[in-house]
Amino acid sequence: MQGLPPHTACQGCGHGIAGRIIYEVIEEMGMSSNCVAFHDLACGANMLFAQKGNGFSGAHGRAIPTATGFKRTRPDMLVFSYAGDGATYSIGMQHTIHTALRNENITAIVVNNTNFGMTGGQMSPATLIGQKTTSSPKGRTAELNGNPIDITEVYSGMKIAYLARGSVDSVANINKTKAYIRKAFEKQMAGCGFSFVEIMAPCPTNWGMTALGSIKRMQDEVLKLYPVGEYIDGGAK
Repeated sequence: MQGLPPHTACQGCGHGIAGRIIYEVIEEMGMSSNCVAFHDLACGANMLFAQKGNGFSGAHGRAIPTATGFKRTRPDMLVFSYAGDGATYSIGMQHTIHTALRNENITAIVVNNTNFGMTGGQMSPATLIGQKTTSSPKGRTAELNGNPIDITEVYSGMKIAYLARGSVDSVANINKTKAYIRKAFEKQMAGCGFSFVEIMAPCPTNWGMTALGSIKRMQDEVLKLYPVGEYIDGGAK
């Protein structure tokens, strides 16, 4: 973002691209002065200091309920949470479920890089079978660790406004993801209810790969388990 400090994400990290397209959408919608972002701690908090809008960082795993509380007091504003897969599917999973059950009129954006990035690359609920992490050095197994979570299956059948999964692995998918984010924000401002966009992203540092190698892994492995697309496109609340 021009005129601001650069983000501090690692080389090849997907958070920089995710943050850029989010704030491009906000600016294109003319919502820059009427928007509040609620960032989780860990890698997602880096974007808080590289954007011009209003922002808040709360307790780990609590970005979604914090955003919910604010939206209830200021329903006129565009409100979204921004967090990783560890915070959303592990530490804050109860909020991920119950916010959807209540169909709260906020947008949750989750950058899923299949590990706990900031704390050293531990296994998260989204870690792939066979993927080695600092807490699964021999690779994740279904027998010991359970199967990876797929939020599109968790939310299947729930009466929410919008659910989509994007990715930052290619220009085509980046453009799709940007469109998903805009639709999610538009659903919120129309009062349709809860919207959720998952963004698949690489983590070269904790995957032990180069930036290009991590993109190849996304395309060869990660996106086959977590395909891009729109999964729920509901109407009014």
